[in-house]
Amino acid sequence: MTAPALPLAGIRVLEFCHTIMGPTAGVILADLGADVIKVEPAPVGDKTRRLPGFASGFFVSFNRNKRGICLDLKSEAGRAVAHKLIAQTDMLFENYGPGTMERLGCGYDQVKHLNEGLIYGALKGFLSGPYEHRPALDEVVQFMGGLAYMTGPPGRPLRAGASVIDMMGGTMAVVGALAALEERKRTGKGQYLKSALFESTAWLMTQHMAGEAITKREVPPMPAREGAWAVYEPFETSDGDQIFIGLTSDNHWRRFCTEFERPDLLDDASLESNEARVAARPRILPIVADVVKRYSTAQIVEIAERIGIPFAPVAKTADLFDDPQLAAAGGGLLPIQLQDGTWTKLPRLPIEMGEHDLGLQRQAPQVGEHTLEVMAEAGYSAEEIEESVTAGAVVAA
Repeated sequence: MTAPALPLAGIRVLEFCHTIMGPTAGVILADLGADVIKVEPAPVGDKTRRLPGFASGFFVSFNRNKRGICLDLKSEAGRAVAHKLIAQTDMLFENYGPGTMERLGCGYDQVKHLNEGLIYGALKGFLSGPYEHRPALDEVVQFMGGLAYMTGPPGRPLRAGASVIDMMGGTMAVVGALAALEERKRTGKGQYLKSALFESTAWLMTQHMAGEAITKREVPPMPAREGAWAVYEPFETSDGDQIFIGLTSDNHWRRFCTEFERPDLLDDASLESNEARVAARPRILPIVADVVKRYSTAQIVEIAERIGIPFAPVAKTADLFDDPQLAAAGGGLLPIQLQDGTWTKLPRLPIEMGEHDLGLQRQAPQVGEHTLEVMAEAGYSAEEIEESVTAGAVVAA
């Protein structure tokens, strides 16, 4: 049986992006079936390919299912190729610093006349306002937007343990682009749209801003917050690991006390309501910790799952490779080839859609891997392509 066409089949996207924010937008659209063409700078391609340390996984994480071309946008011939491709595309995304695309002759005002239906997405540090000229990074906006303050303990602001704002900003760009695509069906016209790191951070802070407005008190960092539930934190198990347990309802509390044979807690009238249990946290938590400490992590997992209370072993990155849920969900982890030729498994797009397989269509492209075919599709002759390669305007693998 032939698999159905993916939801965004037939939509073409040009991605002038690097690091995480822009490539996140591109990989979401590519996984959903769009023909995403990654445009890398000549002669050596995206610098993200060669980042060391904690950034070494950026490129392979966010560039699967894309085709890749390599252009010298600083040359007139390279810009001409870019302009010809822009005239034939549905969407364009860029996440370079403020003014970079304009200096390369590919800013929105410089190319919108080429394609009335173009949806041009600029992924930046800030939306329009007094900060819009500033460069930004995930860390910059986490500190600036209050997220680092809320994540670390008092006096020790701490960035989140993943590039959550880069990925959020890229996802917001996709939301905007798909809305613009729907609007284009009615108007026939594309538009300029912008997503930003700082405003994405502020959006995540909405709950804390609302809480402060309601309580008229400064909201403390999450590690020092006033608990909404009495039992809502990690506990140590007998094998030295930790497991999070959250008893967020009266039923959870009753199940826990019954299973672990604590009728003294269950029958204590002073602990009947959630509010009363929160007030009694200093008394309750040592008791719960002592109960959990008598069991292994595997035993607590089995018990918690059986009686239906929220739980989570405190996992490390390495644990995700063999997680049974990730192995099963939507077809499992994706087989990804790394830059050195070895293989690993990485998560797929966290969406299930009908009968679609939002899986791996192609590995991340090599530098200039699809330059020749993309130029041919755009209408260039073999001779014109060879001239562009010889002149260094494009790079082909």
